[in-house]
Amino acid sequence: MAPATITEFHEAQSADDRAICDSLRSAIDRGLPEAESKIWHRHPVWFLNGNPTVGYSKLKSCIRLMFWSGADFDEPSLKAGTGKFKDASIRYTHVDQIEDDDLARWLDKSRTIQWDYKNVSKREGRLERID
Repeated sequence: MAPATITEFHEAQSADDRAICDSLRSAIDRGLPEAESKIWHRHPVWFLNGNPTVGYSKLKSCIRLMFWSGADFDEPSLKAGTGKFKDASIRYTHVDQIEDDDLARWLDKSRTIQWDYKNVSKREGRLERID
């Protein structure tokens, strides 16, 4: 069954993955206190003004932290996705890999560098930058 809450998502993870998720959640909540957080498409996601901004998911061998507009952050540690979207992500296999200063900087950038994913379906898949 799909998790209904972020806490349920975390409880479904192994101890190592749960530690990563707990650390990420804490940092995101501190860095984006104005964001709304919820389970969206089965994963924890934070929204600013209804726009998905940051979230994480469980992959087979890691936890992937993704920023929806991260491709424009100019951060070498974040790997841009493929396709027409502007996402970028980093993968963690151990909580010690999380660099607090990097994560705080990325969260700051996620507030000011945003593409409008909230309205992408209204624009038939075309993204526009939010000023």
